[in-house]
Amino acid sequence: MKRIDLGRKSPIKVSPPWKVLIILSCLATMAMYSETMLIPAIPTLINDFEVSYGLSSWILTSYLIAGAVMTPIAGKLSDIYGRKKTLLIIMGVYTAGVIMGGFAGDFLSMIIARTIQGIGLGMFPIAFSIIRDQFPREQISITTGIITSMFAAGSVIGLSVGALIIHEYGWKMTFFTIIPIAILLLWMIRRYVQILETSNFTGSLDEETKESNKKPNIASNLPSKKNHRFYSQLDIKGSILLSITIVCFLLALTYLQTPSDQDQSLNVIEESSHDSDTSISQITPFLLFGTLSLFLFIFQERKCKNPLIDFRIFLKPPILLSNMIIMIVGLSMFMVFQTIPILVQSPEPIGFAENAISTGLIQLPFAIVLLIFGPTSGFIISKMGSIKPIILGTVLTATGFSILLFLHSTEIFISIGLGVLSTGLSLASVGAVNVTILSTPIEYTGVTMGISTMLRIIGSSIGPALAAMYMQTNQSLINIQGILTSIPSSFSFNLIFFTALMFSAAAISISIVLGKKLFVKA
Repeated sequence: MKRIDLGRKSPIKVSPPWKVLIILSCLATMAMYSETMLIPAIPTLINDFEVSYGLSSWILTSYLIAGAVMTPIAGKLSDIYGRKKTLLIIMGVYTAGVIMGGFAGDFLSMIIARTIQGIGLGMFPIAFSIIRDQFPREQISITTGIITSMFAAGSVIGLSVGALIIHEYGWKMTFFTIIPIAILLLWMIRRYVQILETSNFTGSLDEETKESNKKPNIASNLPSKKNHRFYSQLDIKGSILLSITIVCFLLALTYLQTPSDQDQSLNVIEESSHDSDTSISQITPFLLFGTLSLFLFIFQERKCKNPLIDFRIFLKPPILLSNMIIMIVGLSMFMVFQTIPILVQSPEPIGFAENAISTGLIQLPFAIVLLIFGPTSGFIISKMGSIKPIILGTVLTATGFSILLFLHSTEIFISIGLGVLSTGLSLASVGAVNVTILSTPIEYTGVTMGISTMLRIIGSSIGPALAAMYMQTNQSLINIQGILTSIPSSFSFNLIFFTALMFSAAAISISIVLGKKLFVKA
């Protein structure tokens, strides 16, 4: 363990960088293990809680909204009170949410538990910031790739082990298996992660930061880090307005229901029309409040001295464009997580009538490829730069969704499409994160990574809500053991994969523009 003397009475013990990286990467494994273990159980949860496909998306969405709001706040709190201390507190909240999820007996209890658990997503901008401080610039892409691979490792474990646990012991056991892991990581971080907390001393910044501050960049126009008051205030109004904005728009998606063709064929056109009118009256207030809160949020961020999203940093082209790609990556990944289990477990001829174990096996290539390409992407980017891998990644993402759109009637092609998709998401994600980190002044890494993580989570929350809306509004009636049952139609799955393909095409265009911006800057 290295010792650094900052003029104190006793030197500070600092853990070796790779040791810190390994321990903090385990957070990624735990989080994805937690998420992917629950994914094969989504159809079961719909039946157990007797909720619609539209409402079912909130099992993922409530978790993600809480994370979207908490991540930039967590970055600020880590700047004020120290990264390690803030990380441990947020992990404690996450563990409490996991425990509540295991005891949830109804849909409302599950949503509350998932919301508390979502606060734990604030761990990741702090972890990225700690790791960013430990390694030199040329190794950032490699460390980012390693963390991505650990996310994938959690997915592999979750999809394989989780499906078996759900099938044999039920979905509640998935929560109980996470509790000892979370407690163990809490102890390991407290005991073995010793880092230099810049908020704990008043000495000067390191030589690299001094030199960067001499150069004309974003930081020169921002408040000095010496002004502690700037870091001692949180944008509470911005946080509330952002929460209202996200929740309102997602509720509008949830309540957006239209009459299906099957309803009309059963001569209930008048009733369906009434339902459609009711649906419009339900979503209009959410759209109005969401739009109003969005404008108020932008106004608040521009006048606030200490904003949740600092537009002076965020609107710089490299950071803005790379974060748009990051948001599309999140949307694509969680749209898949919401859709594939329902498709695979739906009755024939629309689905394959499989169980949770088969669902996990079909999705396993997605996680395995992510595990392989996570660290590989980091090494590729360290040799080739970020732009070529980002462009290739977005093209492969579009290719993967094309396979799912046209060939999802066969299980093997679903697995192949997910494998191609996973390769593209790995390259695009690691490259975009690398551009964001390297385009940000080092003293604002915590805040910027909080914004990036927030946008990824916003995309991730839109993905399942959009997929659930398509499945709720486009359904077919089939005969199951003599009972007419309404399930998502084949057309709903086509719509989901086509929409994802359009987002992927937009990501290709954004990556090309990003390359031009970086080329001009260079």
